Amino acid sequence: MNSEVNIKILLAARPQGFPEESDFEIVESEIPKVEEGHILVKTEYLSLDPYMRGRMNDVKSYAPSVEIGDVMVGGAVGRVVESRSPLFSVGETVEGRLGWQSYALFRWYWIEAD
Repeated sequence: MNSEVNIKILLAARPQGFPEESDFEIVESEIPKVEEGHILVKTEYLSLDPYMRGRMNDVKSYAPSVEIGDVMVGGAVGRVVESRSPLFSVGETVEGRLGWQSYALFRWYWIEAD
């Protein structure tokens, strides 16, 4: 692919009150390898929504909590940069729960095209 890395923002601690910078950790990893039926999306826009604060808590709710050390959840818009799916072409704009990371790997049915 290229020499870029995948930058991820992980939940490092459960916030007490308003989230602070120390509640998150920024890490670099390899860009995921694309297998048959998957697409690789480069994130262009992240959504910041109130529900995300609730997902940082470790309490029973309508949606599961983000585990400590996991990529923060969130909706995003991105562009397909590699496709091994007949349903998506390189260059297509897509949206989905890509999480707070620069690249996300998805099976074709987890995401929607524009």
